[in-house]
Amino acid sequence: MSERFGKPSLAVAVCALVFTSALPIAHLVIGAIYQSECPKQRLIPIYLMVLGATSLLLAVLSNLPGNVGKVCGSLISLFCFCWFIAGNVWIYSIYEPNYNKTASIDTYCNRTLYLFAFWTTNLNYILLGLIILCACCSMFCF
Repeated sequence: MSERFGKPSLAVAVCALVFTSALPIAHLVIGAIYQSECPKQRLIPIYLMVLGATSLLLAVLSNLPGNVGKVCGSLISLFCFCWFIAGNVWIYSIYEPNYNKTASIDTYCNRTLYLFAFWTTNLNYILLGLIILCACCSMFCF
């Protein structure tokens, strides 16, 4: 019975890796496609690409055996946390940009790029809130 639940199969591990890699890949793709489409805050596309790349690297490192993957994963997690804070400043400081490219180039930011960055950042806060709520419920309700 313990063998049955001991280690996940390769198929489960691959499915989990693909599922957890979907959003980082989307970060990379959106950031690359709209790389020069936000003069109002030029760092938003770079933020998305770096966040996507480091998140993918973290997903790969978390599957490595031994302490090397754990140490590198911890350092990359710390970097991702700091990078996330910087991205919050860049994204929220220009809320809400001008989506009309012809009106003023200095205030323009591509709608798809900005809203993707804005809502994926908000999604992180929503998920954090849900995790804290579930943790509190499990501590005080059970």
